[in-house]
Parts: sequence; structure tokens; C-alpha cells
Amino acid sequence: MRLRLAVVVSLLLLILPLSPARAQRSSWRQATDVELAAALPTRAQVQGERIETEMRTASGIINNRGQVIAGVVLITAGYSADGKYSHFLKVQVPIRLGGVVLQAGDYAFGWTRSPETDTLQIHLHEAVTGVLVGTTAAHRIQGHVRIASLRIWPPDQKSILQIGRFQVPYEILKSE
Repeated sequence: MRLRLAVVVSLLLLILPLSPARAQRSSWRQATDVELAAALPTRAQVQGERIETEMRTASGIINNRGQVIAGVVLITAGYSADGKYSHFLKVQVPIRLGGVVLQAGDYAFGWTRSPETDTLQIHLHEAVTGVLVGTTAAHRIQGHVRIASLRIWPPDQKSILQIGRFQVPYEILKSE
């Protein structure tokens, strides 16, 4: 009887420390189309303009508190943002995207291709003000992957933001 009790207690002590980590990993999942439509604007406020978004390109993740990290392609033709921005990103929890820390807020980003290094240089701006927050590199995804205008993968799968054939790793930071 004592041996059985000791085994059960030992197993519980081994399993308990894993539970918060497992819950943290699985608390984020792919957002549904309905959740993305509720989180993302059909016209994004970018530097004083309300730029239409292409909702069929929307992608994002949502946690068990209803907080999202989501993005969508901007239709910038005819706007002053044309050529500067290509995507809108809503971040409701702090993240590190590549080497750039983003606090909760709305961002617009664009990219330039670097053929010498086969990377995209991603330029992240505060959406409303246009202030540059930072620049990071997106690297070509190795192997076969479905090409997407934008895809944000849940952290328990890949922890990447995908743009076309390129990826930028992200990390969800702890809120203060």
C-alpha cells in the first residue's frame, strides 16, 4: 500500500510541473474566420487613411482569453501607403517578431527583397502614426510549404509569421 502511494505521489510530482507549460503552449490556436472578422478592420487606420483590407487573406491566432495576434493584406493602390505598407497586424499581447518587440497595438508593415541574401527586410510601423518600430529579416522557408500571402502559425506548431515563401519567428512575451 505504501509503495503504491509513493508511486502515485511521485508521478503527480513529475506531472504537475509540466501542466502549466503544457497549458501555456496549448492556450493559443488558429483563429476562425468569424474571430478574425471580429478582430480585424475591413478598413485599417494607417497614417490618417482608412485603407481597405483583403479579408480573405486574414490569418491569426487566439488564446483562451480571446486575445489575438492577427494580420491581413492591405489594398494600398491609390493610397499614399502604396509601396510602403503591404500588411496590417493587430497584436493584443506583447510579442517579439524576429528581433523587434511589439507591444499591444496596431501595426502596418511592408517589405523589401534582398536577392543577395534571399531574405525579406520587414519594416514594422505603428499603424496610426507611421513611426518605424523596427526592421527584421524574414528567411526563406526550407522544404515544401503552401505559399500564403500571410499566415500566423500557432506557437505549438511553428511560432512563425509566414509571408509568401518567407518566415519570421515570433515569441509571445509575458504581459506585465
